[in-house]
Amino acid sequence: MGSGRRPAVRLDASVGSATMAAMTLNKLIRDIHHWGSPILMLPLGVMIIAGLFLMLKKDVDWIQPPTQRSEIAAAGAPDTSLAALYDAAAAIPELEVTAWDQFDRIDVRSDRGVVKFIAPNRWEAQIDLVTLEVLSLEYRRSDLIEQIHDGSFFADWVKTYIFLPAGVILLFLWLTGIWMFFEPYVKRAQRRKRRAERAAAE
Repeated sequence: MGSGRRPAVRLDASVGSATMAAMTLNKLIRDIHHWGSPILMLPLGVMIIAGLFLMLKKDVDWIQPPTQRSEIAAAGAPDTSLAALYDAAAAIPELEVTAWDQFDRIDVRSDRGVVKFIAPNRWEAQIDLVTLEVLSLEYRRSDLIEQIHDGSFFADWVKTYIFLPAGVILLFLWLTGIWMFFEPYVKRAQRRKRRAERAAAE
């Protein structure tokens, strides 16, 4: 009789220790969720709203000008020089560019026969690769929205010390949220296992 009771006592103590550890872990997870949410409130809201706009940039012309198509250039490879394309772009007053290295970037779309000149002031000119005709001249907001999305629009230190930590905290909230969802199922499985072990011991 006596020798049969000791394992049961050790099992109860082990179960109690595991229960305390689980309660401590659950409290920590809920504390992370509780205090992490208000910290994320503003930067995460900005990231979500800007991200929604970026998802629609190919569908909404106001966000990003649609890419034009040159029927002439599509017929074959153009022999237009890069200097000629630059001269055509520099002649557009809205771009406010006077030197080659002032362009933010140049995007050649060979499949459509156009080249995009994006200026630092966020104006975009699409020029025909053959005729040098300006096919589109629009304000490009997608780059601005992308900078807002990653925090670099406000300042580099905001991106590094606010938006980046917010992303890390969001990752922890995602992980702890998964645990909080599955925790009841895990507990029920553990209870069933303990009941089965007690039934087998009897």
